[in-house]
Amino acid sequence: MLEFVGESNLVALFGAAGGLMLGLAARLGRFCTMGAIEDMLYGGSSTRIRMWALAIGAAVLGSFTLLGTGFLKPELSYYLSIRWMPMASILGGLMFGYGMALAGNCGYGSIARLGGGDLRAFVIVLVMGVSAYAVLAGPLAPLRNWAFPQVDVTTHTPPGIAHIAGDWLNLSPVPIGLAIGALICIGALASRDLWAKPQSIFWSLVVALAVITGWAGSQWVFSNGFDALPVVSHSFSAPVGESIVYAMSGSVRPLSFAVGSVAGVWVGAFIGSLIKGHFRWEACEDPRELRRQILGAVIMGAGAVLALGCTVGQGITAFSLLSLSAPVTVLSILIGAAIGLRQLIEGFQPAE
Repeated sequence: MLEFVGESNLVALFGAAGGLMLGLAARLGRFCTMGAIEDMLYGGSSTRIRMWALAIGAAVLGSFTLLGTGFLKPELSYYLSIRWMPMASILGGLMFGYGMALAGNCGYGSIARLGGGDLRAFVIVLVMGVSAYAVLAGPLAPLRNWAFPQVDVTTHTPPGIAHIAGDWLNLSPVPIGLAIGALICIGALASRDLWAKPQSIFWSLVVALAVITGWAGSQWVFSNGFDALPVVSHSFSAPVGESIVYAMSGSVRPLSFAVGSVAGVWVGAFIGSLIKGHFRWEACEDPRELRRQILGAVIMGAGAVLALGCTVGQGITAFSLLSLSAPVTVLSILIGAAIGLRQLIEGFQPAE
């Protein structure tokens, strides 16, 4: 298969398959970070935030099952091979959450909205992708490298919760990871409202499956190929920028998991919007709204690069390996989003 399809093309197909599932989950299952936070803070509903938690727990179970069977080597992943920088996770997470609130959605959600015909999301996706690449590999990269130099892990233990706990307890990280994943799932499912909506449980598991298949597919290509392609799964910050670069120079650069993932979400969201009958062209009629969304996209893209991921990249993909960075980044994103939403909805003026 590798000789016939090509390693880069095959890993892109794995990305596209998972992206398709994520796009369908966004449009058919209403799986959305920004919507979940708004529901929790202002809508009096925890259903969608529980959906997110269930996706995390199921992804942890799946990833550590792969680890236990020897089908995944998490130390090859970006999240467990780079030294954790707490301040980068906190600052980047706060920036991402705040920018997400201003923009009205995260990168993943914006691609899903674009699949439904929202041209405002098209602007957000483009600006966020360019902003992320400017910090990752563009003119702002030297400043980022100076402030937050990325250093490979030099210790025996990867920066993962289960791996560190395993060293302390002299146990394999596998049972620890499985236990943590099970606890997260139990906590997420401890809600009658969620059980009353079985479709929400289903789409949460679909999201987890997308992340798990991303790990499994890229690991298989790494183990059986010759190009040493990275072991990755889904994220939607720098990969959006990578997809923009590919769109401009695809004849001289190979496909990648990231490009396939972004394209898959767009296609899945487009199909989902047609199924729901929700596809319609939308544009921004208020210049002030567009200005706010562009500013939010700039902050969001830069923050995601500092935090080494977005609501999906850190919030589910890195969390599935129980990376130390994941819970800190997720909490920072929630705080940043809460600040941004308060500014938009209530303002910062003290009450009379």
